[in-house]
Amino acid sequence: MEYAFLGGPGSGATLRLDYRAFAYAGKFVVGAPGKAVMRTPDGSPAVPEWEPDDPLPPTVDASEFDDDVVAAVSFSPDRTDSDRCRLRYVTVHAARRGEGLGPRLIDRTVSRLAADGYDRVRIAVNNPFAYAALSKCGFAYTGEETGIAELELERPADEPAAGSDIGEERYRAGLRAFRDADRKLDPVEREFVAARLGEGEE
Repeated sequence: MEYAFLGGPGSGATLRLDYRAFAYAGKFVVGAPGKAVMRTPDGSPAVPEWEPDDPLPPTVDASEFDDDVVAAVSFSPDRTDSDRCRLRYVTVHAARRGEGLGPRLIDRTVSRLAADGYDRVRIAVNNPFAYAALSKCGFAYTGEETGIAELELERPADEPAAGSDIGEERYRAGLRAFRDADRKLDPVEREFVAARLGEGEE
């Protein structure tokens, strides 16, 4: 897979992703946010053996999908701080999740955003799995949440979040926020959070 920066905010870059394989696929047809992807270098299908469970409706033409994409991210300047960029949506093909493609895409994109002059990068997450993956990319919990109960994570654009001891405590604080808030975690998510907080954590 190769990294491709398709365009910054306002460039009009769009993607047509198969909504059966990618979460948030509809968000990538909007041209205002910037976009970057991991894709095959020769334009061949990223997951040729993948067979969707559901057929497409007759009004949708599968040949219009960008099927060489395996992971995508969109981003735009923060509305309240022009020195900060916000990752809006990150998605990985359903058949390739768990391979580390999302973190690789994010690392490359954050480096590009640093080169473009952003000081900090922020993202909001709504589940503990995304939270753990972003923590591995150097993002740390800010202690803030969005109005829809997502945890806000941030890192400097030119380096991971600093301080391993501080980072560990901030990481655990985010896990506790998932555990303690009025969120509907499924049993797998609850087990994931409990395991990372350690047995006997109250």
